[in-house]
Amino acid sequence: MSNGSALTASRLVYSEPGDPINVIRKETFPLPEPGDQEVLLEMLAAPVNPVDVNIVQGKYPMQVECPGYEGVARVMKLGPGVRSLKVGDHVIALRYVGTWRTHLALPEQVLLQVPKELGIAEAATLTCNPPTVYRMLKDYVEVKPGDTVIQNGANSACGVLAIQMCRQWGINTVNVIRDRPNVEELKTFLKNLGATYVFTEEEIKTTDVFKTGRLEKPMLGLNCVGGKNAAQLIRHLDFGGVLVTYGGMSMEPIYVPTSALIFRDIRLEGININNWFDQEKNFADRAKMFKDLISMLKNGQLKAPPHVMVNFERYEEALKNTLSKDGMVGKKYILDFSVVRSKF
Repeated sequence: MSNGSALTASRLVYSEPGDPINVIRKETFPLPEPGDQEVLLEMLAAPVNPVDVNIVQGKYPMQVECPGYEGVARVMKLGPGVRSLKVGDHVIALRYVGTWRTHLALPEQVLLQVPKELGIAEAATLTCNPPTVYRMLKDYVEVKPGDTVIQNGANSACGVLAIQMCRQWGINTVNVIRDRPNVEELKTFLKNLGATYVFTEEEIKTTDVFKTGRLEKPMLGLNCVGGKNAAQLIRHLDFGGVLVTYGGMSMEPIYVPTSALIFRDIRLEGININNWFDQEKNFADRAKMFKDLISMLKNGQLKAPPHVMVNFERYEEALKNTLSKDGMVGKKYILDFSVVRSKF
C-alpha cells in the first residue's frame, strides 16, 4: 500500500441509459485513499440484480456512474478517524454505492460488519431483498402465526424469501405465479420451500380457498408485478387490508377498484429499502433486523438464492443471464472479484 497512489482499480460504468450489454464498459481508475472517517474496501462479490439492469436501462428515475446495488467487501485500509472496523473485516453497505468495482472508499457510518463465517453469496445478497421482505412482513400489518399473506411474483427473489420467512414465523402464504409449460415443477419447488398454496394468475381468479374457510382472508398483500395482477391481490384482501408494492415488473399501473378504497378500507403502500435505511428513527430496528436475518441465514432457515459466481472480467455473461429465460426461479449472477484481487 505504500505505492497505493500508483495502483489502479477497475469498475463498470455507463454514460447514458440503454441495453446494458451495449452501454456498460469497464474502465480503470486510481485506487482511492480513504478520508478521515472512510474505509478503503476491496470487493469480494457483487450480484447483478434486476434493479441494476433497470437503472441502466433508464426505467428507474435515477442514474449512477457505476451500477451495483449490493455486495460484500473486505476492509483493506482505515482512515485515521475510523473506530468501529478493522482491516480484514467483511462489510456490506447500507445504501446504493455502486458495487460493480474492484475497490471503493466509503464512510464508516454506511457500513455494516457481517460475520466472516457467513457465506460470500449470502453476504453479497443481504442488503436488498432480505431487508425488503422483512420490513414488509413487520411494518404494515401485525401478521401473527396462523394468519395469511398473499403475494404475486412468488418465484422472484423476494417472493422466495417471503415464503421462507413466513414458514419460519408460522404464517400461511398464498402465492401467485405466471402460467408456463413447467408450472407444476415450479409449484412443487415453491411448496417445498414452505408455500401453503400456489396458484397461476388464472387460478387465483376462481379459487375458493378463502370462501371455504380453509384459510383466513389475508390482511397483507405483497406486489411486485402491478397491473391487473395486483388487482387480484386487492380483491382477496380482507377489510382494512394493505397492499405493499415493492416492484412493477409488468410496467403497468396498479388497477384499484374505487369500491375497495371506499367500502373495504383497503390501503396501498410502497417500500424502497434505501429510504428506510436512511431514516435515523429506524437505526435500532435496523440492527435487530440484520441480527435476525444473519441468524436465519447461518442456521439454514433462509437460503441464498440459486446463483452462479462469474469472474468480474467476464461481466457480460452476468449481464446477459440476469433475467430468467424459463420462468423458474432465475439464478442470480454474482460478480466474483477473487481473480482481480490476486493482482494487488
